[in-house]
Amino acid sequence: MLKIKKSQFTASAVNPDQYPDALLPEIALAGRSNVGKSSLINTLVNRHGLARTSSQPGKTQTINFYLINEAWYFVDLPGYGFARVSQGTREAWGKMIEKYLKGRKVLKEIWQLVDIRHPPTELDRQMLEWLNFHHYPRIVVATKADKISKNQRAKSLKVIKEQLGISDDELVVFSAQTREGKEELLDRVQRVIGGQGCCQPD
Repeated sequence: MLKIKKSQFTASAVNPDQYPDALLPEIALAGRSNVGKSSLINTLVNRHGLARTSSQPGKTQTINFYLINEAWYFVDLPGYGFARVSQGTREAWGKMIEKYLKGRKVLKEIWQLVDIRHPPTELDRQMLEWLNFHHYPRIVVATKADKISKNQRAKSLKVIKEQLGISDDELVVFSAQTREGKEELLDRVQRVIGGQGCCQPD
């Protein structure tokens, strides 16, 4: 399994001129507000407070870059679909995310996070359709697996796969509490950053 020896927060960006130099591969995390993007990063790098977590949805309002092992970046995108901000703010976040995804040539893969306890929202479906349309390499990560019973899990995963139109090998089940899925995701990082090329859409 990939060993994380060093991790650090490097940049909080709104515009492309604030991004780190595009020299290393990046894996971006997308998902609804409070779906667990920061918790996933902290779990994978074994640091409790590297990525700031909050019980208040909509806390991440910038694109945050975390340099891992001085070899690649995790990129935490602002959560989409937070109802308590203005329509204008939501649109600005959407444009910020799209500008990053379309323009970042070192982007290798997008991990779209969904909460295993709830069916995918319309915004979840729209996000995945957009990624598919632009031919981005992506997987779906079902978070908070510890908060659901084993009986309910199978039903929830079936709903997620059916509504998003994905297969078993496009889905990883994850829990920041039990660390389920950690090894699988780290193995995926190793495969993704070890390959050549980038994931710019056709």
